[in-house]
Amino acid sequence: MNPLFATMAATIFERMSARARETGAINLGQGFPDSNGPPDVVEAAARALTERSNQYPPMAGLPELREAVASHYARHQGLDLRPEEVIVTSGATEALAAAILALVSPGDEVVLFQPLYDAYLPMVRQAGGIPKLVRLAPPDWKITAEALDAVFSERTRAVILNTPLNPAATLIGAEELALIAERVTASNAVLISDEVWEHLVFDGLPYVSPMAWPGLRDRTIKIGSAGKIFSLTGWKTGWMCAAPALALPLSRAHQFLTFTTPPNLQAAAAYGLGKSDDYFAEMRAGYARSRDRLAKGLTASGWSVLPSQATYFLNIDLAASGIDLDDIAFCDRLVDEFGVAAIPVSAFYSDAPVASIVRLCFAKQDATLDAAIERMAKALKALRG
Repeated sequence: MNPLFATMAATIFERMSARARETGAINLGQGFPDSNGPPDVVEAAARALTERSNQYPPMAGLPELREAVASHYARHQGLDLRPEEVIVTSGATEALAAAILALVSPGDEVVLFQPLYDAYLPMVRQAGGIPKLVRLAPPDWKITAEALDAVFSERTRAVILNTPLNPAATLIGAEELALIAERVTASNAVLISDEVWEHLVFDGLPYVSPMAWPGLRDRTIKIGSAGKIFSLTGWKTGWMCAAPALALPLSRAHQFLTFTTPPNLQAAAAYGLGKSDDYFAEMRAGYARSRDRLAKGLTASGWSVLPSQATYFLNIDLAASGIDLDDIAFCDRLVDEFGVAAIPVSAFYSDAPVASIVRLCFAKQDATLDAAIERMAKALKALRG
C-alpha cells in the first residue's frame, strides 16, 4: 500500500459522524445541513435526469454550466471570466486534487495555512510537494508578513488559501490579501484559492475573491462548490476557474481523475446559479439566524463563543469557558456522555495545534440547535473545573 495512506485513519469528520449515528447524538460535527436543499434546484436535477442525456457530458463540463459560472461571478464578484476558463469537477475536493497534481512536482514547496482542510496535506505530499505551514491562532487567526516571510522561498510553487476560512469562520482581509499577493507574485507562484464558502458571509461583510486582487487574475485558480452554495453537499459538483495558461494543465489533470460529473447535477447547478440575488441574500440571512440562535444560547449558558463571520460553523473556547480538557478529550466526552458530536480544531493542524477550540455546525433546524444548546449547558456544568 502507498505508505502515505497506509497509516492514515478515517477523517475526524467521518469518525465523529459515525459516533453520532451509533449513539444517537446530535451531530454538530460534520458540516452538512439537515435540509434537502432548495426544492426548485432539486427539481431541476430530477427533470434533467429523466428528460436529458445521461451519457458522458463534455469533459470540461456542460457549456451551460460553464457559462453560468462565468456569469454568476461577473454579477456577484465583478470577475471577467470566460466560459472556457471554467472547468467543472466532481466537487471542490477533486478540483483541489487536479490543481495540485497539475502544478506541483516533486521538490516544489507549497505554502498552506493551518488550521486547514484535511485533504490539503495528503494531496500535496502525494504530488511530491513539500508543505510549508503558516500557523494561525485564535481569536483573530491573522496572517502576518513575518509568518509569510518564514515560509516563502525561491522554491515556492503554489499557495493554497481557504477564504472564508474553515474552521476559523473568518474572512481573509484586504491587508492579508495584499501580503499574500505581493509574495505570490514575487515568487512567481500560483494561488489555489479554495472559495467554497464564498456565499456564506454574514453581517453585510464584503466578499472579495483573491482572483479580483490586483496582480492575481492570471495566477489564481478559483475553486467553487455548488454543494456549498445550495446546501447540497452530497452532490459533489464544483469547478475550477483559471486563465487559459493554467486551465490547460488543470483540464489534463481533471480528465484522468473523474473525467466528468453527472450531467443532471450540472444542469441543476447552472439553473441555481442564475437564481435572483434575493435567493442568495435570504439564504445568508437564514444561516445568520441559525448562527445567532446557537451563539446566543451557548453564551447564555456560560460558554465562550468566538465570532463567526462566515461558513456555517462557530467555535467555542474551552479554556475561556472554564473547561480544563483539551479539545479531543472534550469532544469524546461530549458525544459519549452528553449526546452532542463536535469537532476538535486541533484536527485541522499538522503540528503545534491549538488544542482548546471546538467547532460546531449551526446549519441545522431550530429544534436541533435548541436541543444541542440544552445538552451543551449540562456539559458545561458537569465539566467546568
